[in-house]
Order: sequence, then C-alpha cells, then structure tokens
Amino acid sequence: MIIGTAGHIDHGKTALVGALTGVDTDRLKEEKARGISIDLGFAYLPTEAGTLGFIDVPGHEKFIHTMLAGASGIDFALLIVAADDGVMPQTREHLALLDLLGISRGVVALTKADLADAARRAEVEAEIAALLDGTGLDGAPVVPVSALTGEGIDDLRVQLIKAARAFAARATDGRFRLAVDRSFSLAGAGTVVTGTVLSGRVAVGDAVTVSPAGLSARVRSIHAQNRKAEEGRAGDRCALNLAGDDVTADAIARGDMVLAPSLHAPTERIDATLTVLAGEPKPLGQWFPVRFHHGSAEVGARLVPLSADTLPPGGGGLVQIVLDRPIAAAAGDRYVIRDTSAQRTVGGGRLVDLRAPARKRRTPERLAQLAALGETEPEAALARLLAVEPWHVDLAAFARDRALGSEAGAGLAERLGLVTFAAAGTLIALSAERWALYCDALIAELARFHDANPDLPGMGTEKLRLALVPRLPKPVFTEALRRIAGGGTLMLDGAWVRLAGHEVRLTRRDELLWELIEPKLDGTERFRPPRVRDLAGMTGEAEPDIRRLMKLLARMGKVDEVAHDHFFLRSTVGSMVAMIRELSQAAPDRQFVASAFRDRVERDGSGSGEHTVGRKVAIQILEFFDRHGVTLRRGDLRRVNSHRLDLFGAIDDNVSVPGDLSGRTEQAR
Repeated sequence: MIIGTAGHIDHGKTALVGALTGVDTDRLKEEKARGISIDLGFAYLPTEAGTLGFIDVPGHEKFIHTMLAGASGIDFALLIVAADDGVMPQTREHLALLDLLGISRGVVALTKADLADAARRAEVEAEIAALLDGTGLDGAPVVPVSALTGEGIDDLRVQLIKAARAFAARATDGRFRLAVDRSFSLAGAGTVVTGTVLSGRVAVGDAVTVSPAGLSARVRSIHAQNRKAEEGRAGDRCALNLAGDDVTADAIARGDMVLAPSLHAPTERIDATLTVLAGEPKPLGQWFPVRFHHGSAEVGARLVPLSADTLPPGGGGLVQIVLDRPIAAAAGDRYVIRDTSAQRTVGGGRLVDLRAPARKRRTPERLAQLAALGETEPEAALARLLAVEPWHVDLAAFARDRALGSEAGAGLAERLGLVTFAAAGTLIALSAERWALYCDALIAELARFHDANPDLPGMGTEKLRLALVPRLPKPVFTEALRRIAGGGTLMLDGAWVRLAGHEVRLTRRDELLWELIEPKLDGTERFRPPRVRDLAGMTGEAEPDIRRLMKLLARMGKVDEVAHDHFFLRSTVGSMVAMIRELSQAAPDRQFVASAFRDRVERDGSGSGEHTVGRKVAIQILEFFDRHGVTLRRGDLRRVNSHRLDLFGAIDDNVSVPGDLSGRTEQAR
C-alpha cells in the first residue's frame, strides 16, 4: 500500500514520516538548509501486513505541482494538521486535491500534539471534522501524535497496518504503466527511473516504451517497495534500471510514462468529466487556459466545455482538454487543473476519451458516445457504445486506451456475444443485433441496385460500402462481404458484388452476335484481338452496335476495354495479370520494363518468337493496368501492386502461370 502525506507547510509531515519509518525524506541540501520539503521524498516501513511505501510531499503553495506528481499514485492519504495552527490554506487545498483524485481512504494525524492542551486538541479536531464533512475522507479517524515526544506514533502505525490489511491490492491484469517521478544515473547501473506502477506488472527483461517520446528500452533490474525484485506490480513503488538506444537520465523526465509497448499512443486532445471547485471566481468558458496535471505530468492546456457553453463554480460537466503537448494516459485516469499562475486549483475529473475529435465535438451523437464511454466498467461502456453511432468499435483501441490486458478485447467480445472482424491490425466489433440489421440492409441495397440496373453484373464494392450504415472501414467491409458470401447469399466477382440469384442476360440477338465475336477474341490472337471496327467488318454489323454490345459485356465482366475500342476477354486479362506478377517475382528488384512484358506475352501467345503483339499494344495493356492500380510505374520501370492482383479474377498463389491460365480461378471466392 502506498501512503501519501498531505497538509500545510511546517505541519510536520516529514518529521512524522521519519518517526514512523526512521527515514529522513528530505534528501536535498537545499531542503535541509531551509528546513522545508521542496521535492518528493520516499520512505518504506516493513510490517506484518507488507511493506508500506510513503510519499512525502511538499506543503508550500509554490510546490502544489510537485505534491500532485506524488499524490496521483497513492492508495491511502495521511492528512497532517498541526495542533497549534489548526486547519490552514494548504490543508484545504491538499484535501480538495485528494478529493479530485478520488482518494477516499485515509487517516488524519494531529501533529505537534505536545504543543496543545486537551481543549485546543478538541477545538482542532472539531475543525477537522467540519473540514472533512462531505469529502472522500469524511469520518476518517484523527490520531494525536508528536514526532518530538513519540506520543501517538505507535497508535498511528497500528492504524496504518490495519488499513494495509484491509487494502485490496490493485488488479494486475491490465497492461503495465509506471508514472515517472524521478530519473537519474547510477554508477555501474546506468539510467534508473522511479515511480508508482499504475497498472499491470513488469518483469526483469521486459521490453518497455518511454512515452510520449517513444523511446524503446529493456528492464535490466527492478527494486519494488525498496527491495530487489524480479517483477513490479500495480500499486508498487518501483525503481527500474533501463537500457536501450538513446535511453539516458536526461532523455526521461518527471511526467513521462514507462509502459508496455502496445500502450504507446500519446494524445493531446482528450474529452473528460470536470468538477469545478466552488471557490472558482467565475464560470469557465470556451478555451479557458489551465495547467493540466495527470500522473506525474504537468502541461499547459485549454478547456472547451461540451455539455454547456460554460461551467459554473461548484458545477460540472463534460469538457474537451486540448494540451500544449502530447502525454501518455488511459481512459478513467484522474486529473486536476489549476490556473495558469499556479495560485489556485480550479477543479478536476476523469479522462473519458483519449481520441477526441476536433470537429463536431458537441453533436448529440458525440455526447451519446461520451455518455457510453463514461461508464467505469469496460463491459458496460462497450455495450452502450455499440448501441450508438457509428455502431461499431475498434476493440483493440478500446482495450489499449483503457490499459486493459492484451486479451481483454476478445474476452469482452465473447461475453457480450459480439460479431468481430480482424482486419488491417484492428479488431472491429458490432453487436449481434446490429450485424443482423447490417446484413439485411446490404441485401436490400443490392436488390434495389439490380432492379434499377438489370443489365449490370453487380454493384461496385466501394459504392455499396458507402451506401450502408454503419460505414465500415474498407478492410473490414471486405472481410464482411467475404463472410456473407460464404453463406451463399451473394457473390463476389472482382470489383463487383451481386446477389447469388442475379444474372445479366443478353437479348437473343446479342447472344447470337456474341457467339460470333467471342471466338475471334480467343485463340492465338487473344493477346491482340480485333478492334471494334474490325469486328464490325467481320460480322457485317454496324460499328455502333458492336461498340454497344462490347461495353455491355464489359459491364458484365466478360471483357475489358484495354484501349479505346480494343476489348480483351476477361480470361485473357487475368492471364496477363498472372504474367506481370511472374515477371515481377523473377526480377531481382521486382521491377520490369515493357519489352519484357511484350516478350512474355509473345511466348505464351503465338509462340513464334515474332513480335505480333508489338510494343504499342504492350504499352496500351500496361497503361490499362497502371490506370487500375495493378501496376505502379516509375519512369520506364513497373512493379506489381499485390493489393490489386485479384481485380480481374482472383490469383491463387498455388496456381502456376502457364500459357492457358484462364484467370477465372476462384473468381467468386
């Protein structure tokens, strides 16, 4: 259990910690010379309930930012009030800070008890009771103590040990985070950082990241609760000896976070709840400037009220916090804001969403999302979030931003019965009800399209994606289509999607004409088929009629217009895609020139070795592939875009590339 002191300057915080532990936490020369604490001090007390860690904070108003850096990681408050002075300004402010940080367990030490008689003690205890009324420490016991005479020290120690026995250790199933409050070099060891482990656990040898800078490091050794250890756990005070490129004591500072690499995702725009202290002189309006305190970090920020135009003193609501620089944080973390002159505490609250939008931040849809994200339990938050726009959630990002365990997303999906899609490094989830509605809407949209366009082979995948709600990301939509197609409801044909029962039929006259034309596009001349004018001469039909039919066949996916009025069979185009892939794979740098493609076509075409295709036609074919993104051109060189290889018929990696490759392999997968 980590115990943090709080209270006014010169009320005996450091002396009391020394009397409890035997450790003088004033380690700086300046502190000893001036007789006041100006930085965080640390001490440990081994007990039968485990080792108690103490964070001793400065009491001077100028060092509130330092007090916050230490108080953010404590489990139990040791509020100090001197019997001679009674309640003082920093007593009130420190108590308000503890309240804003959500610290509700603690004890009050009535120090310097040797300087007060029974009446004075009773008077100050009454002040303390009034002060604690309505706060998280309401009803906390008051123990009179004297570091000078030793009065009450044993009683206070007993209170702390009793609290430690009742303390439920923080869960360690989340991912590792440590808020850095010190960074220094140690002879023979190198860089050491200290701080409180906020979540998860870390072990010797683990890879970690220093955020927000993104420095990669490895944990060489660990001291937890002032003892050498193999691992540190949530709630421990830890010293980590770090090693890595660019990892130095100067490169890491108070305010940084050492965390599991998968959590490294700094943010500078956060939506949060905010409670404004009643003592604030006026309401907080748009772009109100503040100093933002989170963990051990302090950074300038501006507030944008979301739930109202302004937030009055003593009131609260939702705000967007726009930071001057990025920080590492987790949804659910507590924070405090102070005025820019660092003279008063303005308020505080909980972080709700680390990926806040810069626009449309006050729409009803956005406020509904924030209401869902404001749920403290991840399962409840996720369930509510899936019930509002945009109706789907990136589970990987959801778990990361809450510092949940690496398998938490899959576990949440299973418990809530969600439909998930793993694509492009994400795990997107929809509720089962929303997925059923989505499938129905997709089928209905395709049916409407077929009714309006009976002569088209199907609907373009991107057009279909944009027509549906929710609008799924492209990789997820592709995976969703494949899943639905697996059930036999629809068919995928290159860039087209169609209902399984839909079939484009030619008129009888067009069918007869196509029967005449198709053989002329196949065979030994398939890589240089006749053009529209040539087909018109061969069939005796008018050129416009041949052109109309060929364009209809192109929409049906039977042919492709490689150049103006120059149509190739889709199977021939598929063969040529396979050829350019083979050329690219065989080239040392994966790039090929047009002449190599021409020669490859010749070899599988006529087999004569004569250039019947010619450079001009080869260039037209390659420019066709350039336009469709199958090839990427730079100067005279081209390389294959593997993401577009299935545009003209799926390419199976297990299929060889013979001259008669049909291009139809797995066309409807």
